[in-house]
Amino acid sequence: MARHLITSALPYINGIKHLGNMVGSMLPADVYARYLRQRGHDVLYICATDEHGTPAELAAKEQGLPVAEFCAQAHDAQKAVYDGFHLAFDYFGRSSSPENRDITQHFARKLHENGFIEERAIRQVYSPADGRFLPDRYVEGTCPHCGYDKARGDQCENCTRVLDPTDLINPRSAISGSTDLEVRETKHLFLLQSKLENEVREWVARHDKDWPQLASSIAHKWLTEGLHDRAITRDLDWGVPVPADTWPELAAEGKVFYVWFDAPIEYIGATKEWADQDPENRDWKSWWYDADDTVRYTEFMAKDNVPFHTVMFPATELGVREPWKKVDYVKAFNWLTYYGGKFSTSQKRGVFTDQALDILPADYWRYFLIANAPESDDSSFTWEHFTATVNKDLADTLGNFVNRVLSFSKKRFGEEVPAGGTPGEAETRLGEQIAGLLAEYEGHMESLQFRKAAAALRALWSAGNSYLEEKAPWLQIKTDKDAAALTLRTAMNLIHLYAVVSEPLLPATAKAMREAFSLADDTATWVTADEAKSLGSVPSGTAFTVPPVLFAKLTDEDLAAYKERFGGEEQ
Repeated sequence: MARHLITSALPYINGIKHLGNMVGSMLPADVYARYLRQRGHDVLYICATDEHGTPAELAAKEQGLPVAEFCAQAHDAQKAVYDGFHLAFDYFGRSSSPENRDITQHFARKLHENGFIEERAIRQVYSPADGRFLPDRYVEGTCPHCGYDKARGDQCENCTRVLDPTDLINPRSAISGSTDLEVRETKHLFLLQSKLENEVREWVARHDKDWPQLASSIAHKWLTEGLHDRAITRDLDWGVPVPADTWPELAAEGKVFYVWFDAPIEYIGATKEWADQDPENRDWKSWWYDADDTVRYTEFMAKDNVPFHTVMFPATELGVREPWKKVDYVKAFNWLTYYGGKFSTSQKRGVFTDQALDILPADYWRYFLIANAPESDDSSFTWEHFTATVNKDLADTLGNFVNRVLSFSKKRFGEEVPAGGTPGEAETRLGEQIAGLLAEYEGHMESLQFRKAAAALRALWSAGNSYLEEKAPWLQIKTDKDAAALTLRTAMNLIHLYAVVSEPLLPATAKAMREAFSLADDTATWVTADEAKSLGSVPSGTAFTVPPVLFAKLTDEDLAAYKERFGGEEQ
C-alpha cells in the first residue's frame, strides 16, 4: 500500500478556532487520514500550532503573559479541543520547537548559498510611541482595495489581498493605537522569488490536471501577477532567530524570520518532533527527503492559505536545491459563512469549536460540517440547517434504524442475533445495492469529494431503512417468525457495516455501534464488495446490547436557545 503524508494548515496560536477553521482544513484531513488507514495505507497526519509572528505577541500582551508561556498554554487548550473533535493526528506539534528552528535556519542558509536570499535596506514603519519598528501585522488601517477598516499590514482579512503596511490608508499601531508613525530605514532579508518564478510556474503547470480548480486558479492568479522578492525577516521578540553564523549583524539586532517563512517548514519540523519521540522506530526524513517515489503528499487548507502553499513554500523548497518533498495534491476549501457573514476570530462572530463541544458531542458537528463542506463554493452555517440535518440524517436515518432494529430484536428474540431463514431475493437485491453504494462512497473519498462522500454514506443508511420498511419485521413476526428473524439479522449486519464505513466521519458513533455486538474476532478495517453483498459478518447467536440513543433530536426550544446565544440573522 502507498505511504500517504497528510498536513492541514497550521492553526494560529491566538485563540480557539471557529467552525470555519475546522471544516477548512483539519476535519477533512482527519476524515481522509482515517479512511486511508482503514483501507490499509501507511498514513502520517501532521499538524501543529503556528506560534510565531504578531498574533502570538499581541495575544500574549492582552493576557499579560510572556509570549512563550502564552503559547504553551494556548497549544494545550487547542489540542484539548481537537481531541474533543476526535482529530486523530499522528502528531500535533509546535512551530516554536527546536526542530523547526533548526530546519528553518538550514533552509535559510541553503537559500543564501544558492543566491536566493539577499540583505536589503528598506524603509519600514516606526512608532515613536512604542519605541520600535512595527512588523506588518502591528500596523492596522483601511484596505486600499476594498475599504475594510481593520486590515492588517500583511493581508486584508476581508478581501484576502496581500498588502504592505505602507499600502494602508490611515495606518495606526496595533500596540498603542498611535497614528504618529514614521518611515525609517532598516535592513531585512529578502527571498528572491523573482529568480524562482519560472521554476515555480513549471512546477504548478505539472499539477494543473490534478489539483482542484480552486487551488490551481489561485496559484495561477499569483503567477500571472508575477512573483516579487519578499522580505522574510521581521522585528519581533518571538520567532526563529536569524542564524548568527550567516547574518551576524541582523542576528545582533534580534531579527527573526517572518512567520510565513517558518510556518510551512513546520510541517517538516513537526514530523521530526514526532520522530524524535521514538527515534529508533521513526524516520522523519523518509517522509520528506528524496521521497517523491514513495510518498503521496496531500495538503488541506482554506483558500486564503493557498498562495503560500502553492507558490511561496514551493519556491522555498525549489530554492534550497535539495530533494525535499513537495505537495502532490492541494485540497482547497472556500469559506463556511455564519448566516452569510464571515466567521471571525478577531470579531468573535460565529460558533467556536470549544463552544460547539459544550452544546453537542463531536459527531454531530463532524457530520454536518463534512456534509456541507464549502468545496465548490461558499456554504452557510445556520442553526435551522444544522437542526434539520441532525434530525433527518443522524437521528432519524441512522440513529432510529439502529435503535429500532436492536430494541425490537431484543424484545422478540432475546439478546442474541436470531437465526431465521435463508436470505432471499430481497436480501440479494439489498446486498447488490449496498455494494454499489459503498463503491460510490469509496470513489468520493478517494477523490476527496467530501460532500458527495457524506451523501453516499447517507444513501447507505437510507438503504437499510428502505429494506426495513419493505420487509416490516413487526408484521412478519405475526405470521412467520423465521422471516422476521432473517430481516433483523440482515439489518444487524447492516448496523455492523455502517459502524465500519462510517468511522471516518463518525468515530465515536461507529465505536458505539460496533461495540453493540460481542464479536471476539472483530478485526475488520473495511468492507469488501463481496462482504457487502453477503451481509454475514455478524452471525446468528452473537450476543448484542442496545446502545444508548445515538443522536438526540433537536427541538424548537433547542433551536431558539442556540439562536439566542449566538445570534442568527442573514447578513
